[in-house]
Amino acid sequence: MELYIHFTNDQPKYIQIYQRIRQYILEKQIDAHYKLPSKRNLAQQLNVSILTVQTAYEQLQSEGYIYSIERQGSFVSGFDEAWQYSEKPVVLKEAANKPSAIINFKNGQVDDTAFPYKHWLRIYKNELNELGGGTAPWQGEYSLRLQLAHYLSQARGIACQPEQIYIFNGFQQQLLNICLFFSPQIVGMEEPGFIRAKAVFEQLKLDCKPIPVDDEGCMVPRQSLKLLYTTPAHQYPTGKIMTASRRLHLLKWAVDHNSYIIEDDYDSEFRYKGAPISTLSHLDSFDRVLYFGTFSKTMLPSLRISYLVMPATLQAEYEKFNRFQKSVVSKVNQRVTARFMEAGNYAKHIAKMRTLYRTKRNCLIESVHNHLGDEFKMIGDAAGLHIIVHLPAGLDESEALARANANGIAIDAVSTMYQQEKPHNQVMIGYGAPSINEIKAGIKILGEIWR
Repeated sequence: MELYIHFTNDQPKYIQIYQRIRQYILEKQIDAHYKLPSKRNLAQQLNVSILTVQTAYEQLQSEGYIYSIERQGSFVSGFDEAWQYSEKPVVLKEAANKPSAIINFKNGQVDDTAFPYKHWLRIYKNELNELGGGTAPWQGEYSLRLQLAHYLSQARGIACQPEQIYIFNGFQQQLLNICLFFSPQIVGMEEPGFIRAKAVFEQLKLDCKPIPVDDEGCMVPRQSLKLLYTTPAHQYPTGKIMTASRRLHLLKWAVDHNSYIIEDDYDSEFRYKGAPISTLSHLDSFDRVLYFGTFSKTMLPSLRISYLVMPATLQAEYEKFNRFQKSVVSKVNQRVTARFMEAGNYAKHIAKMRTLYRTKRNCLIESVHNHLGDEFKMIGDAAGLHIIVHLPAGLDESEALARANANGIAIDAVSTMYQQEKPHNQVMIGYGAPSINEIKAGIKILGEIWR
């Protein structure tokens, strides 16, 4: 049979010859052991060079579609007769015309316009000139772990050594690794709680027990749990602060039940009333708390750097468990972050962002009062980068979200944070990303479409 190939300009000709013959073979338009045209004859037929045909035949042979016999030529390989194949057309769908968000009130966002890019870039260039091509140690660059040990001691009251600190590329990878290490059958997490933590537990098919949150923070579990996930300094999403009494009761529970507590200190740097809340780890004298920290809120989420402080008594076993792991965090980003901290830029940046976010928070609260009124109650406004708004009667969460999205305003639901009885009269408004003018304009629009 004659092999017809219509050439296009989007791919090399040898690729198009290879793809067309492969299609003939897979669709059984050419029988098994059929002799293909010689390279010279096919080159003349298609008006291409012999080398082009030879390259196509070599690719087909390397993948097992054809075989060659010396001095006889190339033949089609035999395939399972029951196999059915049809070429699937590649059609790239254009994105639907969704209204772009005019104002981003989504939670977990930061104001990246205030980041000191010039300082960062200067350090980055210097590090690139000094770095080799290797990867970071699995545990993380020592220079960064040393700076973190200093920072945690001064800012969060945690006495730890660089050897206890492990660098990860984000909260979920970090939590996944810890769950694999402990291999718990049952884990506990706050109710309501961080949806991404719950997602990790579900992916691992763990039995996730919701532990209620009251005015003192996460309540003490009634049963034994290997792991308990908490956010003591700024409960997510309610914003409640765990009392000293509750912290001590939780630690006693952990000791009595041979349990471990994961303390997620995700945004403790941003507190606007009083001094930063001390950590649960600071009170831990029995090595029962695993401390989780991140640079996603204090610097940029795109850095993908988080860290774990492991109790000293678990270090040897933990390192043995991870002995074949490799670092998944950019070596240069780790080293630049370490230099950034060492130069004092990190502390300055946090102070600057705390002032900026306090201003945004005050603007948001004032705008809610002015445009939404007293019917819309706010909670969790003392710290962090979001507030929760209780909706008045007659406006539920789904309707509020739909109206906001239709007007180009992105906000978050709260019901997704609950496992059991889900409220449908609350929404979450983040103020990390929008500017002061966007906050004013966005809340004004919400006032018009929600009231």
